[in-house]
Order: sequence, then C-alpha cells, then structure tokens
Amino acid sequence: MGWGSGVGNIAGLAGLVALASAALPAIADDKLPAPCVLEPGPVRTVARVLDGETLVLDDGSGVRLIGALAPRARDAGAQAGAWPPETQAMQTLSNLVLGKRIKLAFGGRQKDRYGRFLAQVFLEANGRSEWVQGTMLAAGQARAYGVPESFACVRELLAHEAEARRKRLGLWSNGVYRPMPAEQPGSLLKQRGKFERVIGTVASIGKTKSTTYLNFGTDWKSDFTVRIGKAVLAANPEFARTLDTLKSKTVVVRGWIERRNGPLIDVADVSQIEIIDGKEDVPAPAGVSAVTVPNDAQPASVPVDPDGAQKLRPDPTEGADPGAVNL
Repeated sequence: MGWGSGVGNIAGLAGLVALASAALPAIADDKLPAPCVLEPGPVRTVARVLDGETLVLDDGSGVRLIGALAPRARDAGAQAGAWPPETQAMQTLSNLVLGKRIKLAFGGRQKDRYGRFLAQVFLEANGRSEWVQGTMLAAGQARAYGVPESFACVRELLAHEAEARRKRLGLWSNGVYRPMPAEQPGSLLKQRGKFERVIGTVASIGKTKSTTYLNFGTDWKSDFTVRIGKAVLAANPEFARTLDTLKSKTVVVRGWIERRNGPLIDVADVSQIEIIDGKEDVPAPAGVSAVTVPNDAQPASVPVDPDGAQKLRPDPTEGADPGAVNL
C-alpha cells in the first residue's frame, strides 16, 4: 500500500524472533489486539540529531521517537555526555538517519508540550522502508515504553526490545538496566521519576471501585505497588477477568517510579506487565505473539511502507528538562 493512501497497518513489522516464554494468561493468540495502524505524516530530511531519540528536521521542526526511550546519563547518576550507553545511542541514531529523508507516522497525540512531533519514524533506503524505533530497540540502543495516548505499536516495540535483551545487546549488557527487585522499596524510591523495570512476586491483589492494586509486600504504606485504573481494565476485559491469577506469579513491570506512600508504578496499558517463566530476561511482553523471522528478514526492518503512537505520563519530576520524557 502506498504511503499517500491514507492509512495502513504494519502487521508486517515482522522482524520479530520467536519468544519462548509465558504471556499474560488473559491474552490468547486468537485474541491479540489489532495490528498497529499509523497515519502518514510529513516527509522531511534530518538536519540534526540532538540525542538518542530526538531529531531536528530541515524545516526546523523537532521529532521525538515515541516508544523508544534512549539511555541517559541520569539513569546512572553520571555526568551529562559521559555515559557510554547515551553516547552510543546518539551515535547509532546519527549513523542511521542524519542527512537522510524520513517519513513520520502517527497513531495518537501528534505533538508534545514543546511542539515536537511524537512520531513513529521510517527511513527510506535502498528501496525499503526501515522502522527507526525498531532498529534502535533491536540494537539495544533504547527501551520500549508507552504513555497514555501513545501506546500504538507498543507490542511490536516490546518484541524488538526483547530480541536485544535476549542477545544482551547495547544497554542490556549494562547492569544499570537490569530489573530492580520489588523487595527493595528503599532503592526504588531513590529512582523516583525514572523509568525502570521492576521484578517481583505478586503477594496480593487489592481492589477498590476505581482501582486495582498489585501488592508486592505486606505493608502498602512502604512496599512496592502497581496501580491499574478501571479504564485499563474496562479496555481489556479478558485481562480483568483473569487478573486474580497474577497472585504468586513473578512479573516484571515497567514504567516511571512514583511515590504514593511507598514506590509505585501506574499501569496505563497491560503491555507494561510481563510474566516471567523462570528466566528473567526472556519474558514475553503482554499481548505479543511469537513470530518466526524469515531467513532474509532483519529483526528491526519494515519491508513495506505503513500507510500509527496514542494521556501522557504523570507530570514530570522537578527539574525535568525537554530532553527527558516530559510530554
């Protein structure tokens, strides 16, 4: 389907290796969400690369690679510009897109508070359309994430990331990016305002009229908790019906650490929760089916043009700058 034909889907983000692990019990293969659908946007040339996820185009507009969170020095408390994963991600992105024509595509909110596009980005090269977020994730140069209004393509994003984790590529070879243990709430609170993956066993599940809580300890005033709003459950009824089965399961939850009594992650999409089958870094992202890669496919390529990214994360922490995930 041609780029100018309105909309099309990228179910063919097929460069996803088969992942042998357990998915959330709520989602069967025959009930997976619809493929990612994107609206085509402008076609421009990349004039500058500001960091591992931010571009400036030849018309002066800025672009954030929504869904691919680049490593930053603050992840490790390092000095700006002196954190190897950060500089490597920027170099990888520069090598990939600088001076080249790209296509933008949208699936939700199109701009952030700074006026930058929030877009999926595709690079035209050698007669093929390459998904830039997929390439960065598959190379271990970014972490997959979503925020309300920007969860389009999240399952494809997670699957590309999972391949890099499996191979321990890029940032995944660095201990800073391993999951933090849920049983250490004091350490988690020190990461307040940062994006983390937290691993732990669900001790109990609490419910109110508006919210469900996954508790990872016996003291909700100090232990790590995951909050799932009723809107998320309403949008995922199968998941909601089997939510109680998560008790005693080991899971990895991704998101920004907040302080609500103890440390908390707010789940805005079920893709933020992964069940572990005994090998920590080989989990199947919630709702991602296993897909076998054809012999001639590359893990992060998009073979055809797309013809879809979707209330954003909580207010940024004090002192957050435009380079942080501050949408």
